[in-house]
Amino acid sequence: MSRYVVQAGWKDAPHLSQEDIDDMARGISPHQLEARMNGVPTLGSGAIYPVPEEDIVVEPFQLPDWWARIYGLDVGWKKTAGIWGAIDRDTDILYLYSEHYRGHAEPTVHAKSIKMRGSWIPGIIDYAGTNQSDGKRVMTLYEGEGLNLIRADKSVEAGLLEVLDRLSTGRLKVFSTLQHWLAEYRLYRRDDKGRVVKENDHLMDATRYLVMKLHEAMTRPVQQAAQITAPGDPTAGY
Repeated sequence: MSRYVVQAGWKDAPHLSQEDIDDMARGISPHQLEARMNGVPTLGSGAIYPVPEEDIVVEPFQLPDWWARIYGLDVGWKKTAGIWGAIDRDTDILYLYSEHYRGHAEPTVHAKSIKMRGSWIPGIIDYAGTNQSDGKRVMTLYEGEGLNLIRADKSVEAGLLEVLDRLSTGRLKVFSTLQHWLAEYRLYRRDDKGRVVKENDHLMDATRYLVMKLHEAMTRPVQQAAQITAPGDPTAGY
């Protein structure tokens, strides 16, 4: 058997007139209106990043070669996730432009996909160990595959504030093609005790690692020729 999910809101209901929609929209909070109008799930006051998607999502474009690049990497057997960013130093705007999202695969498999986006790009890795020696072992495995890695600053609350500050001030934008990132963003929340809910948050963690080490971003080495890709390509703009 197969199954699929359809997201639909008031805008997609042919039997609703604009007058009907306007009547139902009165008195509804902005985050609820977004969910009901477009069928996009939202968490409202429970959201960690209560910034509307329309304020942060942009259509893909070719990234200038002189913009510095970096990626965050959250590793694990059930899911390994990576998010790539390019920083425009003139405006201090960070653009998230590519993602890796795959589970149940060996480091060699993940590393191959990561290197396709540019093996020279520094990665900020969650060493994902129960102790320091485990963490070093995981990092060593990926370094052995030719990745340029830096250990993540895993300060949770400080990292969340850094990301939120960029989102709120328009200094963090996301390509519309990053559907896994956007899916996590919509459901990233705290529980009733104020704790971060640790479910489906791999790309959110990777983003936090990236932002906390943004000063490590670097530009493409001059000896490497620029590679041109279409904006819709998953490795576009690297």
